[in-house]
Amino acid sequence: MATTLTLEPPSTTFLDHQNSRLNTMAQTSSKSTVLSRKHTLPLKEPEEKVLPSSSEEKPPSSSVEEEQKPLSSEEEDELEQKPPSSTSEEEEEPSSEVEEEKEEQMPSSSSSEEAIQTPPSSSSEPAPTVDDKRLALPTMSTEKKYKIVRSVGEECTEEVELQDLLANKPQPICYDGFEPSGLMHIAQGIMKTMNVNKLTSAGCRVKILIADEFARINKKLGGDMEKIETVGYYMIEVWKAMGMNLEDGKVEFLWSSKEIRSRAYEYWALVLDIAESNTLARLERCTQIMGRNDRDKLTTAQIFYPCMQCADIFFLQADICQMGMDQRKVNMLAREYCDIIKRKNKPIILSHHMLPGLKPRQEKMSKSIPDSAIFMNDSEDEVKRKINDAFCPLQKVEGNPCLEYIKYLIFPWFDEFVVERTEHHGGDKTFKSYEELIANYGSGQLHPKDLKNALSKAINKIVEPVREHFEKDETAKQLLQTILSYEVTR
Repeated sequence: MATTLTLEPPSTTFLDHQNSRLNTMAQTSSKSTVLSRKHTLPLKEPEEKVLPSSSEEKPPSSSVEEEQKPLSSEEEDELEQKPPSSTSEEEEEPSSEVEEEKEEQMPSSSSSEEAIQTPPSSSSEPAPTVDDKRLALPTMSTEKKYKIVRSVGEECTEEVELQDLLANKPQPICYDGFEPSGLMHIAQGIMKTMNVNKLTSAGCRVKILIADEFARINKKLGGDMEKIETVGYYMIEVWKAMGMNLEDGKVEFLWSSKEIRSRAYEYWALVLDIAESNTLARLERCTQIMGRNDRDKLTTAQIFYPCMQCADIFFLQADICQMGMDQRKVNMLAREYCDIIKRKNKPIILSHHMLPGLKPRQEKMSKSIPDSAIFMNDSEDEVKRKINDAFCPLQKVEGNPCLEYIKYLIFPWFDEFVVERTEHHGGDKTFKSYEELIANYGSGQLHPKDLKNALSKAINKIVEPVREHFEKDETAKQLLQTILSYEVTR
């Protein structure tokens, strides 16, 4: 069972520490941005993490070089004729005690030889840390990085800014966040795994915020933090089973409640300044990110939700906001806020496509309507049943959820779409591109039933490792059983 996450108010000592820390940072005006007449908060620019030199050795000193320089035969003869101890007229003869200390401190001849044999560092930069060595990546051209990263998003706010970022920062920070609210559907499971692996392959670091505090404000799972935390751990287990690249520190899972508490004074000062900088009408336009449209029923905390999500972007020092198109408004709020505080480096908004629900005119999958979504833990038969019942009109391409799943999940995963059918119905066919598929389907050559059968098989093949993981791993199995007992709330 997951441990209960207890939300305790910060202690007086903690707040004193935060006040002292903030005042110290405020004194360095060159690194601080005055947010308002009431607050002074250091809004850190994204860290430029440059890989340091691989050499750790310092260049040998000139005195050692002179001492080890070979002597000519004449110099050797001259040296032999000199008395053993000779000092300059200006220097005092050292005592025997000092001589003994020098002998003890003098490095051995073997270490001197090693210092001479080691080539001097060509850079004054510090030696790489363990983390730097883990995150070091093979050289990749900026053009290739851009092509990979850009393929993640259906929309990119500023493509030139993205190109400049990838050219000048070896490891940009990408940010995404999820409310733990129940079973994970395939848009979160499959699509997010593919997107994260693309980003890390291009050298990005990905911070995934498990937004437990946001889920509580949004009344998910009745606002029960213990249930919300349990679902958060379940989500991580799904991504592990799907093959998300979690090695070498490229992906971080952060809990919003813990991040907020760690720098509470700084976080809430930022949230308040964002609130002061925007009208209520502007913030209300962002509340759709919570999946809520009834403004009259919004709590005051839910009005603050967009301000908090906007603050997360700066708090986590994100270079790229990689979220769905449904989060676009609040992400653009962050760019507008940069204009207000005259911040030069704005977060780049890279918004991915939203997979529709299985029913007609459903813009996205809904956990509160189980048959509108395919979940990562659905059985093979459940996947078949849901796909067979899905909206998929004959010869209609636009607004067809089955075709969208093939475009955004199957082709990126397998690089092809295989349809198995009898010779009487046209025989087996392998489509190598989405364009070829929609041309065939639109002309009536491919029947919806054959397309659905092939789609069911492909999805089941992708999610099979998740089923196995939750059957064999005791921790994952217990998490799933616990979550299945929860009532999903909108």
